[in-house]
Amino acid sequence: MKPIWVVDDDQSIRFVLEKALAREQFAVRAFANARDVLAALDNDEPQVLVSDIRMPGGSGLDLLAKIKQRLPGLPVIVMTAYSDLDSAVSSFQGGAFEYLAKPFDVPKAVELIRRAVEESLREAVAGERPGETPEMLGQAPAMQDLFRAIGRLSQSLVTVLITGESGSGKELVARALHKHSPRGDLGSKGPFVAINTAAIPKDLLESELFGHERGAFTGAQTLRRGRFEQADGGTLFLDEIGDMPFELQTRLLRVLSDGQFYRVGGHQPLKSNVRVIAATHQNLEQRVKDGAFREDLYHRLNVIRLRLPALRERPDDIAVLARQFLLKSAKDLAVDAKRLSDAALARLVAFDYPGNVRQLENICHWLTVMAPAQVVEVKDLPPELLADVAPSAARAMAAVPAANAAPIAATPPAADAAPALAGPHVGGASWLADLDREARALLDAGTPEVWEALTRQFEARLILTALDATRGRRIEAAQRLGIGRNTITRKIQELGLDD
Repeated sequence: MKPIWVVDDDQSIRFVLEKALAREQFAVRAFANARDVLAALDNDEPQVLVSDIRMPGGSGLDLLAKIKQRLPGLPVIVMTAYSDLDSAVSSFQGGAFEYLAKPFDVPKAVELIRRAVEESLREAVAGERPGETPEMLGQAPAMQDLFRAIGRLSQSLVTVLITGESGSGKELVARALHKHSPRGDLGSKGPFVAINTAAIPKDLLESELFGHERGAFTGAQTLRRGRFEQADGGTLFLDEIGDMPFELQTRLLRVLSDGQFYRVGGHQPLKSNVRVIAATHQNLEQRVKDGAFREDLYHRLNVIRLRLPALRERPDDIAVLARQFLLKSAKDLAVDAKRLSDAALARLVAFDYPGNVRQLENICHWLTVMAPAQVVEVKDLPPELLADVAPSAARAMAAVPAANAAPIAATPPAADAAPALAGPHVGGASWLADLDREARALLDAGTPEVWEALTRQFEARLILTALDATRGRRIEAAQRLGIGRNTITRKIQELGLDD
């Protein structure tokens, strides 16, 4: 790894940082002025630059501007004893990684430099493949299973049904299947055509899918090729198939069965050489039971089913997705990419994301435009993430024990404990009064980390109650709680409920 460069006209600052960084096994090179730094760049470059803002022979802001011209990805930490607004704003506008006010706490300064080093190493890895954007990202086990399934399907043209909540990325999965299939690899063996069957009025959907002959209906001035014709030799992605009108399901079934269809108003059968990939957020089995979806079409589509997990089920992926979206937004807008502080990232990871990956991408685009500094703090996050604090707090501390209760034991609660959790849904709010008394007692007593203590008790009690209700079946307990299988397993380990 390259050395950390420290530039400051104050010899004592250089000495302190050199010694502190050396203890952490960092190589350090120190400079007394900006001129020497620029000269040294002709033969070497740092991993991170730490610079004073006011120095004889050239300011730190001037140095920052020149550094960014030559090494745009280099993290630069600006130090100053003049903690004024203009200095802070100018530093961030110039692309500084962080702003460090003097006098500073040496361990905190070292930790900040360590973060900057980690950032520079990530930038270096990202820079190895410039311009490449991964099709899909995900470290969660469910995503890895999905990637393996796409790999196994890469030599097959079998019909695939993709299920998952709105915004979870079903079209990305369909595009990946197309790209890596015998018909779709290299993007040259056929087109990828997508249609959202729920977004097109019922009267127009038939024409959109199958096309129409000239004069087939009022307004049909010319012949129109439908999506099946447009996708010939490639892939047709039918999104939100669960919302397709019942009468059109019959026509679709016929195409899938015999590979032929007619344009609206047409009399000549047309051959369909198309791979169909369908997707839905609906429970198709329930739609079949309700008589809203043809059972024979369901079985025709449900040859291979891929389930795309909701974002809340893969919290470990949020950080890498957010970074990717911030880089993409910055590239689209031709600006420097924003970075998330640890606290802001923690808030992003804790959010529920009812809109899934699409919502996270929108949040990152919002931050690129609206966040005032290069490093995004909690206060810079959009309103929906800040507003989530109150309901999260209520959820996190519901059903806590009385103030003098002992900590929750790792045993299932009594059968009569479950109704207490249902209180808010059956007209009572006594649990809130109990919560208020418990929290106030702990706060008045000066108990440390009240939030953590109550949250752990809440989570443990809720999980144990769910396990008791499901006779210890974790997957069912997670489903009934509305959390992921991996989440409940991790929580059981963190809370020591296996002990």
